[in-house]
Amino acid sequence: MIIGIITLILLIIFLAFYLTDPRRMINGFLFNLLFCSFLLFCGYVGFSSDILVLRLFALVPTVLFFLLISVFGLLALAIGLFLNGRILMKKESRSLANSLTFILSIFLLILVLFRMINLKDFLPDFTAPLYTSADLLMIYFFFHLTNFLTAYFLYQFNRPKKNQDFIIVLGSGLINDQVPPLLASRINKAIDFYWKQAAITFPPTIIFSGGQGSDENLPEAVAMQKYAIEKGIPLEHTLTETRSVNTFQNMLYSKQIMDSIKEGKYNSIFTTNNFHLFRASLFAKRAGLKSQGIGSKTAFYYWSNAMIREYIAIIMMQRKRHTIVVGTILGFSILLTIPLILFK
Repeated sequence: MIIGIITLILLIIFLAFYLTDPRRMINGFLFNLLFCSFLLFCGYVGFSSDILVLRLFALVPTVLFFLLISVFGLLALAIGLFLNGRILMKKESRSLANSLTFILSIFLLILVLFRMINLKDFLPDFTAPLYTSADLLMIYFFFHLTNFLTAYFLYQFNRPKKNQDFIIVLGSGLINDQVPPLLASRINKAIDFYWKQAAITFPPTIIFSGGQGSDENLPEAVAMQKYAIEKGIPLEHTLTETRSVNTFQNMLYSKQIMDSIKEGKYNSIFTTNNFHLFRASLFAKRAGLKSQGIGSKTAFYYWSNAMIREYIAIIMMQRKRHTIVVGTILGFSILLTIPLILFK
């Protein structure tokens, strides 16, 4: 069967890309293609069979898929995000950064409303190209978002070997010159890996990476190092990188330290929160590091808001590409709209 052969080919291509480097957005795209092809294969096998169980096996995921992409699915998602936003606001501070879930839920509710009333019927005919371009942009970012989420999900399965020379702990800011819970979870993840590796091979060196903010009395890396030493990590197995002010600099300056010690011949990983893991891996790649990451757990109620922030950051990282796509779509729609206005 052709669909079965296509699925097998897609599986081979996906594994070739993912196993050589899991830090790729294209991994999400390839897996989504593979998954869709597999669903089509299951549907073909199920609906062409006389066995009731196989038919039900093919029917259930098909129905669920169409429900998810329908207005009903968008409405359910919007309501879920709204409820999650309420929980987040109760547990965390009321700020713009923590209100992204609310904002997205409102946007989805407006989108559902427009779909239900079919806004196009109330607009002049010459706006048709602009309306179509809006649909194309939503489709483009929908597929980009699904690729990102899939690539992020796949990267969570990364399990580095216990042969690391260095562990880089990425900073995230101090509160009153103390390590807050979010940052502590990153350090604890590094400490856990440190003891597991030390028990079977050799102890790695932990590099605490983070500079000094304008509202801080000491570099973040120093506070992180102090926290780890209090947890039992030997001082001689720690280093501090105190110049960085963002994730890219965390990676770049830590690489310089490791290169100066091992002359480029070393194994290394980094630790951060799991929602930040995939984007941090992209910065590691950009800095020339082969390091893979391991992530500490994040409270479930915080996950959706954090992922929205991560996706916005991913868009900004790839803003040139998105600007070209958005500009091209809008440019063509405007060119098609002008004759309709002039000759209506």
